[in-house]
Amino acid sequence: MGGGTSPCASCKLLRRRCAKDCIFSPYFPPDDPHKFAIVHKVFGASNVSKMLQELPFHQRGDAVSSLVYEANARMRDPVYGCVGAISFLQNQVSQLQMQLAVAQAEILCIQMQQEQQQQQQPPPLMTHNNDHHSGEDDKSSLVNFSSLQHYLSFASTSSTNNVMQDPLKRESLWT
Repeated sequence: MGGGTSPCASCKLLRRRCAKDCIFSPYFPPDDPHKFAIVHKVFGASNVSKMLQELPFHQRGDAVSSLVYEANARMRDPVYGCVGAISFLQNQVSQLQMQLAVAQAEILCIQMQQEQQQQQQPPPLMTHNNDHHSGEDDKSSLVNFSSLQHYLSFASTSSTNNVMQDPLKRESLWT
């Protein structure tokens, strides 16, 4: 609260008088000193001040939110920051997509097994219809079924390596 009775969090931390036109006061209130402290530790007060001055007034609030978020991420992961968190989440999405694909393939396999079992059951003793499909369709479905089983056995052995990765392992963007 620039010029008020209580200085903003930045002026309080920097031990200076909070001017009426303090660039920090709208974004770093005195009741949340940790917010400025972490931004100051990572970026420096001078750099933050320069960044805010270069932005239009209506974008400054979003910029401060981004700076606080990045500063928190840098405290947790000094090397990668937000990029490390994004990379970790992208890896999780990839692993979950693989698990979903395997589950969908298993569902398809079960459905094909059920269809095959239904086709192997003797037909009911009703009138014989000439439109009944030929044995060639049965053979092609068996070929497709065996290739699907081969895929599932391959996917289950290879997907366990992909899915059971160390969740804290991060990949570099430069490799």
